[in-house]
Amino acid sequence: MASSTIYALLLTVSLSVSLVSPGTVIEDLNNLKPPPDFNSTIAENCQTNPFHRYCNATPDDLHEVFKSTIVASHLCNVSKNPNCVETFSKIDLHNQRNAAKLYLSFTFFWKYCPLSITTIDLSNNSIQGNFPSDIFYCSQIQALDLRLNGLSGDVPIQNFSTLSNLTFLNLSYNYFSEVKFQNEQFFSRFNSSSFISSGILPDHKEFKMKAVFLLFGFPVLVIVMVTGLGWLCFWRPDFLPRFLRRKHKFTPSMLRAATDGFSRKNLVERTEEVSIYNGQLRDGNEVRIEMYKETISRKNHKKFVQECKILVQLSHKNLIQVMGWCQNRRMRAVVTEWIDGDHVETWLSVTAPPWNKRRKVIRGVIEAIYYLHEEWPEITCDLKTTSILICEDGEPVLSRFKVDAHKSSTRKIFKLGVFILEMVTNKRAHEDFERGEASFVEWVRINHPDNLEGVIDMRMKKTTHVIDQATEAIALGLMCTNLPGAEQPSWEQIYI
Repeated sequence: MASSTIYALLLTVSLSVSLVSPGTVIEDLNNLKPPPDFNSTIAENCQTNPFHRYCNATPDDLHEVFKSTIVASHLCNVSKNPNCVETFSKIDLHNQRNAAKLYLSFTFFWKYCPLSITTIDLSNNSIQGNFPSDIFYCSQIQALDLRLNGLSGDVPIQNFSTLSNLTFLNLSYNYFSEVKFQNEQFFSRFNSSSFISSGILPDHKEFKMKAVFLLFGFPVLVIVMVTGLGWLCFWRPDFLPRFLRRKHKFTPSMLRAATDGFSRKNLVERTEEVSIYNGQLRDGNEVRIEMYKETISRKNHKKFVQECKILVQLSHKNLIQVMGWCQNRRMRAVVTEWIDGDHVETWLSVTAPPWNKRRKVIRGVIEAIYYLHEEWPEITCDLKTTSILICEDGEPVLSRFKVDAHKSSTRKIFKLGVFILEMVTNKRAHEDFERGEASFVEWVRINHPDNLEGVIDMRMKKTTHVIDQATEAIALGLMCTNLPGAEQPSWEQIYI
């Protein structure tokens, strides 16, 4: 093995180690043993110069001291020091990746770092991990170069106080953590070139990029965000958190998305006045959307919105829940809950329900009408059999109503009477009779009370009990349809 010194110490140890045949540093560490006079030589050296680091070693540490002399010998030669027997002034492992990683792993060498070393160069070696803190054992060094590596984490700035002779430091081009609270005393010792792209100080280029972003990018980002938020608010507010939405207000885009672009498969019914669609909102709720075709004035648009604001407040089991509305120059719609079930007209004609189910429907409609009379007298319902839906539990749900403060109570009671008669007879006033409601009511009166079995729907099973109750219903219906001048029952009498 190449001759070595005990940290550039006495020739005695160097000569004793040099008697062994050369080999790699690992082989020498594994194979070489301390010479017989090693301990005494150490003792003599410490008497001459007690400042050597190994002078404080215990007898148990002497084997590590010996290993450090082996590493020192190899490292001195690798670093191309001119005469490793006489001097070991620098550790130069610049661009020697394998060697740098190997020698950094020898903690025992750094623990007994030779006092002669003044320069450590470990640059351009792609060393990973944290700052190599073992270097701080070499407290006498004057220059330390760790640039062009992959070091990361915090730099132990406080430990540099032990390197009182250090005048040159280069930590550039690493990935250290930025020092949040800068130590002025530390940074005043070295110039800014010591920390270029090290991560310790803010990068000037990065700062410029941030400044450019703040001056130009940030305003653009704000504009994009405001534009996007505006688009959400005015076209698709259902993407916003619920507390940011306008309650009960639907947009055309929301309804278009809910109905798959108002596709034919979602079209439930179409008349001259309205198109009814089945839709599904973004939150999963299934809805019924009534699209009105009539073009109205701006004044009437405002009236429409005011009416809808009233309708969304209705709350009764036999009234469909109005969830909101859509209103702009090209679209006018009311959005309600979706109810699976046929309307009364289909229900009567197809299923021929027994009297007890018809009676339940009549009772539910009367309860809903009485609720409106008591709580919302300005609201009228469309009591056509095509406007009343039947739920799965057999309860009727009135699906169409509007605000009409001018419609008289007499007219409302008359419409209820016609509906009751239609439920008992399974006749359609506007379809089965030439003069509509008037002819229909007249036909019932002609057959009352002598031919009531001919008036009652023949498909029903007519027990005595059924005939009695149906007769009472017909009597109530005829009372409600009394012509002007005749006495109609009050709402209280009807409800009871």
